[in-house]
Amino acid sequence: MTKQRPIRRIKFGVLVPSSNTVLEPLTQQIVSQLHDVSVHFSRFRVLKIALDPAALAQFDNSAIIEAAHLLADAKVDVIGWSGTSAGWLGFDADAKLCDEITAATGIPATTSVLGLNRLIRTLEITQMGLLTPYTDDVQLAIMENYRAFGVDCSVEHHLGQSDNAGFADISEETLDDGFRQLARRGARVVSVFCTGLRAAHLVDRWEAQSGITVLDTVATVLWDLCRIGGVDTRSIKGWGILFQRGSQM
Repeated sequence: MTKQRPIRRIKFGVLVPSSNTVLEPLTQQIVSQLHDVSVHFSRFRVLKIALDPAALAQFDNSAIIEAAHLLADAKVDVIGWSGTSAGWLGFDADAKLCDEITAATGIPATTSVLGLNRLIRTLEITQMGLLTPYTDDVQLAIMENYRAFGVDCSVEHHLGQSDNAGFADISEETLDDGFRQLARRGARVVSVFCTGLRAAHLVDRWEAQSGITVLDTVATVLWDLCRIGGVDTRSIKGWGILFQRGSQM
């Protein structure tokens, strides 16, 4: 009898803000379409999105790396931070975080924002609409960081909220309205820039109706995990054109 070799399963580790109740089920639904890929989660405390010192301290790397160590116990192949804090902290914050995760665990790492920014460069995006739940000052900080990155995000829509758990309660109708406003104002690419919004499952419909490319940050970290892990995303249907483009573009 010929002895069969065990199937190689790719394991993604995903870091989750503790109050986020959206990204895990959405990520699981997307990954369910990938053969021999599983996803595993670890949390650290995040309750509020704001620019005051207490809110900014939530993203201290030591707490995030502690959560990454727990994912390393599961021998995951790649670790992704499914969050957008680098939008207001600065993109170097995510680069530094990934370097520290890899130094601590030996595992490559990426983030929602680094994945998004890789796509921006690959697709040569210079203008991008922003759809977020954030307050005025947080939104402005994100826009300023993208302006320095060479991307005009002046076509934007934000909802003025800071309670991270509450983002999950924002209705599809509200998100549909925000997207329509961006489309009417001429956006040809839109980022749903918050992993706490229940929006990733709306992307396919939005793109079909408008012809606008939508880059949801729950999806961008998963796309980059697939790129690093050598996983072909083209089997993923119903979650937008991003995955149909393939993870090696």
